[in-house]
Amino acid sequence: MQQPEESLWIRAMPAVFVLIWSTGFIVARFGMPHAPPMTFLAWRYALSIASFAVWIVLARVPWPRSAAQWGHLAVTGVLMHAGYLGGVWAAVKAGMGAGLSALIVGLQPVLTAVWLSATGGRVAPRQWLGLALGFAGLVLVVWHKFGHGGPGDSATPLNLALAVVALLSITAGTLYQKRFLTPCDVRTANTVQLAAALLVTLPLAWLESEPMRWNAESAGAMAWSVGGLTLGGSSLLYLLIQRGAAASVTSLMYLVPPCTALIAWVLFGEPITATTLVGTALTALGVALVVRGGTPR
Repeated sequence: MQQPEESLWIRAMPAVFVLIWSTGFIVARFGMPHAPPMTFLAWRYALSIASFAVWIVLARVPWPRSAAQWGHLAVTGVLMHAGYLGGVWAAVKAGMGAGLSALIVGLQPVLTAVWLSATGGRVAPRQWLGLALGFAGLVLVVWHKFGHGGPGDSATPLNLALAVVALLSITAGTLYQKRFLTPCDVRTANTVQLAAALLVTLPLAWLESEPMRWNAESAGAMAWSVGGLTLGGSSLLYLLIQRGAAASVTSLMYLVPPCTALIAWVLFGEPITATTLVGTALTALGVALVVRGGTPR
């Protein structure tokens, strides 16, 4: 029989996971003034691989059995780590705010659900409405910030393009994972994915001329990126899947952009205007309609 404290923690796990996911955009704002994006991410991947390796050895976790599975994991690693994180961090480095980057990437459940519904034969009217609302909310926020945002909170053609690359990468990675990956231990799967992302990111990091400046903020951003996001977030997701609660994470993902916007307002002073609130609310409503619109599995 579960203790009351244990039951409360289990119920809180999806919300904690979403909160941790939201901090990923905040960490980028902390780290990017002190490092080029690809160099920072290369360090993050390398340290995460080392941490997972220790965990795998201690837990005696099995590795994927087939070469095909290793290949599929490598492809998802390139898309969901190198492409997604690389796009987000480069966009933040190019002046995009944490709230706006979270809002753009927050459309990923919309694109994924609509694609799966379309390939399954039918997109429900409710999902088309959600798609329209999601993009309308995004356009409202972007238009407000385009050419008018302050330092670290602006929209430009460059950072918007980088954020869209991140959005398309994580969407493609999610779809590829659903199509080709079979269940395996999340720790070894993450290690293979991170190794593939590191191989792709290292050449880009070597092309960067800006040095990596280690100080309290960059070291703190790195520590949270490795411990909180890669190890902590992955561990929570692993536990949620084991307990059959992963579906509740999907339904909560539309809370990530407003959560990120609130944290960014507190920490960086990124303004939350009436336009931002309306646009974020429209996008959140659109994602909720699509995710709850009956995506085929």
